Amino acid sequence: MSDEPPLAKRKLSDLVEERLLGLIKGGDLKPGDLFPSERELMEKYDVGRPAIREAMQRLQRMGLVTIRHGERPRVATPSLDHAIGELGETMRHLLAHSQESLEHLKQARLTFEMEMARIAARLRSEVDLVALRSIFAEQRAAANNPVEFLRLDGQFHKGIATASGNPIFISLAGAMFEWLSSFHAHVVRSPGLEHLTLNEHEAILNAISRQQPELAAEQMRDHLQRANDLYNAGNVRKPAEK
Repeated sequence: MSDEPPLAKRKLSDLVEERLLGLIKGGDLKPGDLFPSERELMEKYDVGRPAIREAMQRLQRMGLVTIRHGERPRVATPSLDHAIGELGETMRHLLAHSQESLEHLKQARLTFEMEMARIAARLRSEVDLVALRSIFAEQRAAANNPVEFLRLDGQFHKGIATASGNPIFISLAGAMFEWLSSFHAHVVRSPGLEHLTLNEHEAILNAISRQQPELAAEQMRDHLQRANDLYNAGNVRKPAEK
């Protein structure tokens, strides 16, 4: 039996979770390290198997533990995408029930995306341009496919953030588009808007290609403000063909 003091009379899995979390935070276990076996943990903490498994499952949902069938759990490699992904349902719930939060997120995205356009225009490589042009061409070809058009819309904005070389920017760009797409999807599907969106994307892409940071930011501002205005109006009219 372990010489550690018995766990207090709280829910055992909560206390096991605290102890395991302490091992990770304290550096006793690092990303990629295996946890002790279930039997070892049961003896160490003087608890049954259910408490160990429940604690491990909660740590897995937090993105701190990787569990594979037939193997001992490992400390997970940190992943920003996973951390942001865990916020997804909470954010969708918040945005669905708080108009104020939705407006705040749209405002934050506008500022963020304008800066991403500036950075992309300054730092973009030929590889970045090839990727953006490829996404743009695919989106143009998908103008009559609303689901694919929306997916590629998100990829285009994420591709702009990719030019920064900063993985946090890339993850945030993808997450904000995903959170808002639930509320903007009907706008993308409105007749004629695909044509307008493509024109705006092309203008942003041209400014980035020509390394014109302020113009790229201005084009991005106009693009997102137009989308926000149409969303708020709730009534999209087909733009005149050019």
